[in-house]
Amino acid sequence: MDHLRNISDARCVHWSGHTDRGHVRPNNEDSFLALCFNAQEIHYLGKIGEAPTGPTDFVFAVSDGMGGARAGEFASRITVDKITHLLPRSFKQSAMGLETGVEDVFGELFDQIHRALTFVGSGDEEVNGMQATLSLCWFTPGWMYFGHIGDSRIYYLPAKGTEMKQLSHDDTFVGWLFRTGQISEREARHHPRRTALQKALGGGNQFIDPHVGAVAYEPGDMFLICSDGLTEGLYDNQIFEMLRHPDAIAAGSPPALRLVGASLERAGRDNTTAVVIEMK
Repeated sequence: MDHLRNISDARCVHWSGHTDRGHVRPNNEDSFLALCFNAQEIHYLGKIGEAPTGPTDFVFAVSDGMGGARAGEFASRITVDKITHLLPRSFKQSAMGLETGVEDVFGELFDQIHRALTFVGSGDEEVNGMQATLSLCWFTPGWMYFGHIGDSRIYYLPAKGTEMKQLSHDDTFVGWLFRTGQISEREARHHPRRTALQKALGGGNQFIDPHVGAVAYEPGDMFLICSDGLTEGLYDNQIFEMLRHPDAIAAGSPPALRLVGASLERAGRDNTTAVVIEMK
């Protein structure tokens, strides 16, 4: 499991989420989730909010469904719904040893979602072969644990840094080429195989091996979870500038809304979703 360490004394979490079907697609196959829970109760969160850290854990996730017609829409909804039911149950079982057991927790979560999508997709011709990506951030006191599969993304903007780090690995051949320095970000964006997934939940995928990692956060740290529609319209440096140095007008709107709006202005061929989390 990948670990990035900081000194943590953040006192509250602020979030915003926004999704749009874009200019071309007839429906939105993206879904996002904002949730808080403890051993006793679960609460869905609104699209924008702020809450203290400590009393509860927070989960934010983005899923991009695929499969044609309305199959993709169903796939992403099933994915985020399963998180709501499965993750709090795992929390109860492993609360005393979370740091050592998080890979098992995520492994079981992703496997159960995969099985559910495969089962539903095999029993209904309308959604046959549906699949979904999943990028998930779980905030506990002091730590953010993430699990990922597909080509949605998780970004980390350290409070004391001057750049943005992509925590998740794109599960595509093009993503591997970019990570190994064989192509540039611009070349990756225009590569003909950029959307060909090597891993996803559901569909004909046999093995589920999510990328799992952790970050110890501090006040001022920001995290972004987004679908590939957002990065189709915005380069990483543009995302960083819009989050860290928005102009006076843009600063008055929720971060997720301004990111999605800016991406749609430049592209908009795909569904576009962003969830921005800031530790304060």
